[in-house]
Amino acid sequence: MREQWGSSAGFVIATIGAAVGLGNIWRFAYVTGENGGAAFLLIYLGFVLVIGLPLMIAELTLGRRAGSDAIAAFEKGHESSVWRYAGWLGVIAAGLILSYYAVIAGWALRYVFGAATGGLWRSSGTGFGAYFEAFISHAFEPILWQAAMLAAAGLVVSAGIKGGIERINRWLMPALAMIVVLLAAFSVTLPGGTRGVAFILAPDWNAFSRPAVYLNALGQAFFSLGVGMAVFITYGSYLDRRTSIPRAAVAVAAGDTLFAILAGLAIFPAVFAFGGDPAAGPRLAFITLPQVFTQMPGGSVIGLVFFLLLAAAALTSMISLLEVPVSVVVHRTRRSRSRAVTIVTLAVFLAGLPSALSYGVLERWKIGGLPLLDLVDQATSNILLPLCGLACAVFVGWRLATATALADADLGSTRVGWVWWWLLRVVVPATIVLILLRSLAWL
Repeated sequence: MREQWGSSAGFVIATIGAAVGLGNIWRFAYVTGENGGAAFLLIYLGFVLVIGLPLMIAELTLGRRAGSDAIAAFEKGHESSVWRYAGWLGVIAAGLILSYYAVIAGWALRYVFGAATGGLWRSSGTGFGAYFEAFISHAFEPILWQAAMLAAAGLVVSAGIKGGIERINRWLMPALAMIVVLLAAFSVTLPGGTRGVAFILAPDWNAFSRPAVYLNALGQAFFSLGVGMAVFITYGSYLDRRTSIPRAAVAVAAGDTLFAILAGLAIFPAVFAFGGDPAAGPRLAFITLPQVFTQMPGGSVIGLVFFLLLAAAALTSMISLLEVPVSVVVHRTRRSRSRAVTIVTLAVFLAGLPSALSYGVLERWKIGGLPLLDLVDQATSNILLPLCGLACAVFVGWRLATATALADADLGSTRVGWVWWWLLRVVVPATIVLILLRSLAWL
């Protein structure tokens, strides 16, 4: 018999944990900084409402309807159809994202160790850039921290849905929420911190005329929410009929977005207060912020708490990403959960080695001028995830019978239901196609 969540609240907390991760802290901070601050945030929020939320409802609906893995969700009632490949695409996307996500999560864990032992702060004399470069270019050290984070995620997933994933999220998510609120409250009160608040909340209207901002906002919405990765299909497959999918989806989208904004309020006021660069790119969290922490009272403690937050948030998302292929292996091969976790974790670890070594041994291996980790990040966020989302929207919006989709989504023939239905049928596919074409330079 397939496992189920222990309660609706447990499901919502675990699903928020799946959505909240590096995308909300590490990636959200630097992508916002690079794309004009508040203008990007407004576009991002629009995509969450019009694209992300309808897709999340569709994915949860597919998962609960099938009660099985992500591939079976597209096969149910269409076993001979090519739609099964849409499920495979989502599973592959989850595996690829996890392969490099574990590398960056390992960086966060390494910084927890460095902040706790004082090694990070002692490097301020030579510069945090040198500290970071020395670490990521090391021949094998990034691999060790990558393996440590994958092992932690594997232990949780091995314990099952209620005993592992739901239990750890019930502890971690309230703790993460408390940490990010405290950090934000402290950051906005710093002298000069109001400029960071304005950076997030006061839009630069010129950014609305830059097509790249829309592409990055859509990619961030997919990456942050977790749609297109088959995570919500998989989590939805463990959901009972008593839980309202629309209410759960709204709670998850709201919680994820609020967490991202609070993380921005924790980071940008501090960056502005101490003269940092908000557009420092992916290294904002690992070079710019340590410099900021050394300049503020109690900065070593605040820095340690921040990197704990980063590593723990990464772990909750890694757990959900790992569950996607594990569910497939368990269902398709009838292997035990622990054996499936071992197989998948090892495969993901091997797939992530090029990303782990992309700034060291494989530094010269670049495609289109991008290091291997950056290449996988951009390819998955800007192309693969939107493709997976497009497949889900078309399948639910056009392949399923209208009455079936509305009923399975707990919406019925209501005004909200029909709005969701037409968003899924027309607005979501059209928007994704247009932005995909732009990203591929076909326009």
